[in-house]
Amino acid sequence: MTFYAKREKLGGLSSRIGKTFAKLGLSPNQWTLLTLIPTIVSFYFLVKRDFLLAALFFLLSSFMDWIDGSVARVTGKTTNFGAYLDSMMDRYVEFIIILGIYFAGIPSFYLPAEFWIILYLFGSLMTTYAKAAAKEKDLVKKEIKGGLLERAERLILLFFGMLLAFFGRIYLTYIIVILAILTNLTAFQRMRIAIKK
Repeated sequence: MTFYAKREKLGGLSSRIGKTFAKLGLSPNQWTLLTLIPTIVSFYFLVKRDFLLAALFFLLSSFMDWIDGSVARVTGKTTNFGAYLDSMMDRYVEFIIILGIYFAGIPSFYLPAEFWIILYLFGSLMTTYAKAAAKEKDLVKKEIKGGLLERAERLILLFFGMLLAFFGRIYLTYIIVILAILTNLTAFQRMRIAIKK
């Protein structure tokens, strides 16, 4: 079961988080934009190969990404623009982290590390595009959701990859290889769903 399928179980916690952080007076869109700050800090520590601090700030960025949606729901400020901005920032956050991993210089695994990083980046983009294109071309009435590896699962794997990199960068390479394979399989899975419908 994907993280997406489990989100409803987290509704109560999300509501409490939203109410808590709504008191700070920041709009959901401001929270969305603020996620870039810890992401850039995480990028910096990745380049410096300080993987524990990189993981910590990446976790903070992911938590702030949760805050924006929670605040939007409890304050009744969910908008199409907010959803669009959140989606765009998600792509930037993931790309910045991938770029940081590239500059960290992880070891190769059968093929050059750059190959696996590019394949992962391509798979990540195609997973999103497979959903967007199916909706744009009217192949589906509702957005295709779910699949082997959604963004939440990708972020979780990246986080643990950074933690494991503290013991050896090759472990981060293993995580990138897994992500490279599964993101592309997810894209094909979504294409198959769109074609069947």
